[in-house]
Amino acid sequence: MKTETSAVNIDRSKGDFFYPEAHVRDAGAGLSERTVRYISDVKEDPDWVREFRLRGLKTFLEKPLPTHWASKDLEAIDFDKIRYYLSPGTETKRSWEEVPDDIKRTFERLGIPEQERKFLAGVEAQFDSEAVYSNIKKAVGEQGVIFVGSTEGLKNYPEIFRKWFGKVIPIGDNKFSALNSAVFSGGSFIYVPPGVKVKHPLQAYFRINAENFGQFERTLIIADEGSEVTYMEGCTAPKFNTPTLHSAVVELIALKGAKIQYITVQNWASNVFNLVTKRGLAHENSEVKWIDCNIGSRLTM
Repeated sequence: MKTETSAVNIDRSKGDFFYPEAHVRDAGAGLSERTVRYISDVKEDPDWVREFRLRGLKTFLEKPLPTHWASKDLEAIDFDKIRYYLSPGTETKRSWEEVPDDIKRTFERLGIPEQERKFLAGVEAQFDSEAVYSNIKKAVGEQGVIFVGSTEGLKNYPEIFRKWFGKVIPIGDNKFSALNSAVFSGGSFIYVPPGVKVKHPLQAYFRINAENFGQFERTLIIADEGSEVTYMEGCTAPKFNTPTLHSAVVELIALKGAKIQYITVQNWASNVFNLVTKRGLAHENSEVKWIDCNIGSRLTM
């Protein structure tokens, strides 16, 4: 029997635009202890996070690039030219109308607020290094579900956050998990209480706008016993002539009888090095479903 196939038409140009930079906080180019301490100071990290970052920096500098098994193309990354932290200097907004106009225009072109209104239980939007918008539907929040940026999570929910942070993916797992550990910023923190089933997806969207930039979000999702949650994330960046680095860490923890569905769709320009470490931990009778779609990039691994 003859089977016909057809190509899927994906609009690769939708995210290929950017606006002039207007960052208030900039760690500058190059990675050093000064860079790491600058990020910690700006974010007002607790002492244990500062120590975690410095261990990450030490491990990153000690580990060689994994070119013995991975692509030699990794050598094209000039870590001294990457900018590791850029922020508009505003707090995360709960109302879309409060988001700065230039950032709002970016996400509106990508359809983010429209998606939220239609079918999402909550939305987070990150622009370069920081979350600029985070909102969860009232009914979902009243069930005890936490959905905030990672910076807010580690400060406001330390008893939950610290217990699992860095436990699924340790600092020294690989060179790029160590890099993320040193300079992480943004990402999602989700906690679903025992027995709570979130009916509609939670979504995060990570946008790179700046040139010579690295985005290092850190996502931690914990589904307590018997709970269920679906998390969707999307990522885009404009095309520049110089390399862009995306090096995220994602840790998923499904406790006894819990279910997590993790869906990511990343539409990268051809100059992006997409070097991420993601892992799930499934306890007794639990379930972690993973759908990962990466389109484009110079190198994904």
